[in-house]
Order: sequence, then structure tokens, then C-alpha cells
Amino acid sequence: MIANNVEVVDVTDPADPRLDDFRDLNSVDRRPDLPSGKGLVIAEGVLVVQRMLASRFVPRALLGTDRRLTELGTDLAGLDAPFYRASAEVMADVVGFHLNRGVLASASRAPELTVPHVLDGARTVAVLEGVNDHENLGSVFRNAAGLGVDGVIFGSGCADPLYRRAVRVSMGHALLVPFAKAANWPGDLELLRDQGFRLLAMTPDPTVQTLAQAMSGLAEQRVAILVGAEGPGLKEHTMRASDVRVRIPMSRGTDSLNVATAAALAFYERDRLGR
Repeated sequence: MIANNVEVVDVTDPADPRLDDFRDLNSVDRRPDLPSGKGLVIAEGVLVVQRMLASRFVPRALLGTDRRLTELGTDLAGLDAPFYRASAEVMADVVGFHLNRGVLASASRAPELTVPHVLDGARTVAVLEGVNDHENLGSVFRNAAGLGVDGVIFGSGCADPLYRRAVRVSMGHALLVPFAKAANWPGDLELLRDQGFRLLAMTPDPTVQTLAQAMSGLAEQRVAILVGAEGPGLKEHTMRASDVRVRIPMSRGTDSLNVATAAALAFYERDRLGR
């Protein structure tokens, strides 16, 4: 049948092979978003599905309850993919857990962007090294989207930004904020410098200048904000490749913040001074 201008297929059997895009989402070695397997992108929840529909990741199927189909409404107009309508119980059997958000969408991975593509026209970019926690990664993308960051560059040791949890925590912004993996790390930082970016490396070192001090006077310049892994931070050779090391002033004996929180403060300071 056709509803909300999209093909709706009612499914009552959890074993239906048409639902394989959404099967075993919690499985360590069988989940469909493994790059080494199906390599799909999974959007979870109405808002994240809406952002997938607005992204370069084209849905191939949706699975959800009748309530979520109604909520998506005209967002689905013109979609060339089926909406598999099922009960919450059938969905739980398919995905392997109870899905509070009530709707999923799957998409194939779009071709990877290059570093020059992400830098083209960008004023502010985030550069990540060793950020291997999916929730931190998702939070960085959400912060980047909300605080004026134009793109994300991945150095070595970062988690997959298209893993379901990262996409969910980002509220779908991992699908919208352009990103690219550096082919040569940290050598590709020279590409940023050649494009006129000022490279700011974040560190807890109390002897370097503060973030606010470093950002002052950069309103008219292109800026790349470098952040490292939770705990070890940026590697020394990466910091040596930067233009300036910056810190967030801390109190009460605290040496540093969560990486996504620290990145958000840097993004805000950049956005505030650039307005």
C-alpha cells in the first residue's frame, strides 16, 4: 500500500529476510553497520531519520511502527525505499532489543570525502586524533553542527563516525557535517596550513596560553582546532606540527575535561569571536 507518499509494507514475521538491514544491531560481529560486513549506516529515531533524509546518505529501507510513520509524514515524500511497518514486539525481535525510538532507516555508505573537499570553503574545522569512543565522537559532531564548525578531519586512531551509536549520539549530524580521513597523518596537516588554516592544538599544559588568548585576533583567519584522545590527548609529534598550543583554564585541581566538552568550548569561543 501507499501511505505518506511512500510504499508501506506490513511485516509480522521477525525472520522476514527483507528486514536483514536491521537485524542483530547489538551483535559484535554480525551487526549491519560493520564496515567489514554490510557496511550500512543506521539512523535511529524520527529526528535522526529526518537528518538522514536531508543528507548524502540515501535510505534503502525503513523499519518502524505506525505511529512513527505518521510522525514522519511528508518527510517521506518522494522516497524511493520501502517503509516496513511492524509492531514494537516484532522490531525488538529483529534488532535484538526494545527500540524506544520506534523507527530505523538504513543507507549504504556514500563515497568518502577527501580532505581537500572538506576544506573547500570551510572557515573552521575540527581535527581529531585518537578519539575512539563512539559517544564522544557523536557528541563532537553534535557540538560541531551547533557551534559553527564546517567540517571534521580524522587523524589516526579514531572510531567510525558512521557506527549506529555515533550517529545516534550526534543526533544525525554525523550524516550532515562533512568529514574526511587524513591519508597521511600528521603530514596532511600541511594541507591545512597551505590553505591558510591556523592550527590550534588543545592541551592541558598549564604553561601555554589560554584558548581565549589564542582565539583573539583570529576572527578573519581560517582555524583548525586539534583535539586528542580522552586521557593521553594529542601526541607530541602532532602538537609539534601545530602553530600554537592552547589550554582551557581549570580549577579545583582538575587537569582536563571530557574531549567532547573541551571541543565544545573551543568551538564556542571560535564562533563567539567570529560573529
